Amino acid sequence: MKRLALCLTSSLLLLCTSAAHAGLIRYTTTLNGANEATPNASPATGQANVVIDDVAGTMTVNATFSGLLAPTTASHIHCCTAVPGVGAVGVATSLPTFPAFPLGVTSGSYTETFDLLNLATYNPAFVTNNGGTVESAQSAFLAGLAAGRAYLNIHTVDFPAGEIRGFLAEVPEPGSVALFGLGAAGLAALRRRRV
Repeated sequence: MKRLALCLTSSLLLLCTSAAHAGLIRYTTTLNGANEATPNASPATGQANVVIDDVAGTMTVNATFSGLLAPTTASHIHCCTAVPGVGAVGVATSLPTFPAFPLGVTSGSYTETFDLLNLATYNPAFVTNNGGTVESAQSAFLAGLAAGRAYLNIHTVDFPAGEIRGFLAEVPEPGSVALFGLGAAGLAALRRRRV
């Protein structure tokens, strides 16, 4: 009977955690020169947040930055590096830059929502290299984000390969963390009753 209760509790925990994860998936990063593939001493800083709505099929990119040593020339998300959190790879999102990204400035902010099933959201080479369809590109892009193998960077006149960047990391949903804690506490209580 206790074994059945333990199995049911574990199953419920997994179902609740999966349900809490559906919908919005949030990623965040701090942008700086030290995070570039070739680190630099830029004093610039920034913050980027990417929100994937897996129900609506959209991606919202929010970025703020200041203190760049030179005016901006482009910004986009690169994906997918061979190893999470390190390396450099080609651009995954639209070229030559995110639509309406502020160019020619040393500080600013940016917010835009993208349709993940629109070919214009992606670099054509990324689509070709990842199955040739928008669906396959979306799948590869989302897998790269989830694996920590995608980064956002801001390119400038003095740093054409990128002045500041950061790898995007998933932000755990508070509900998922709370459900996990509740499930762990329940399992601990069941275990104590056994002893």
